[in-house]
Amino acid sequence: MRGLRWRYTRLPSQVEEALSGKEGEEEEEEEEAPAAQAPAPALAPEDPTDPQPAEGSQVLGATEIRQLSVHLPPRVTGHAWTLAFCTARDGFSLRSLYRQMEGHGGPVLLVLRDQDGQIFGAFSSSALRLSKSFYGTGETFLFSFSPQLKVFKWTGNNSFFVKGDLDSLMMGSGSGRFGLWLDGDLYHGGSHPCATFNNEVLARQEEFCIQELEAWVLS
Repeated sequence: MRGLRWRYTRLPSQVEEALSGKEGEEEEEEEEAPAAQAPAPALAPEDPTDPQPAEGSQVLGATEIRQLSVHLPPRVTGHAWTLAFCTARDGFSLRSLYRQMEGHGGPVLLVLRDQDGQIFGAFSSSALRLSKSFYGTGETFLFSFSPQLKVFKWTGNNSFFVKGDLDSLMMGSGSGRFGLWLDGDLYHGGSHPCATFNNEVLARQEEFCIQELEAWVLS
């Protein structure tokens, strides 16, 4: 009889070993079976729903991308990430960011690293653009790796999701303060607690200087 080949899959990292057995109960005698050996863990196949950036990110590593993907709306699950704008390639200019967004109607993940090394950003339910008023939906959220990922979702208190003009880009607002704002040269920015997301300050300080910024279109 041919030997059977066992195909092992990777076990979850946090699985409690369940021990079953009834103490104090008499059972019929039976031959003691040899102790079964736990199957050796092996690499699991790549999850087809994991995001697949079209090119490498200078801000996010594979771990950060995987953690963020859990919080993205189901409608973008499995979609490719296209780098529409990055300061390393396109320069530090908000106008350039708007130009690169033209023709893209899908949601955008905005990620940045400041000069303190802090990584944070926002997910916008639609492309970033010039606007006279706030736009977007409740899918929009802010996030920060500090160093563990913290995500600040819509509270329902107001609908001040995203607003862009030539001098600044703002995300989240309340009492005249913004959850995240960037100036026209994409060099200076700020973050304050706001009613839209009930967020913490995303950076280590309320005002920061940007070292690297990327805008990924998820569609």
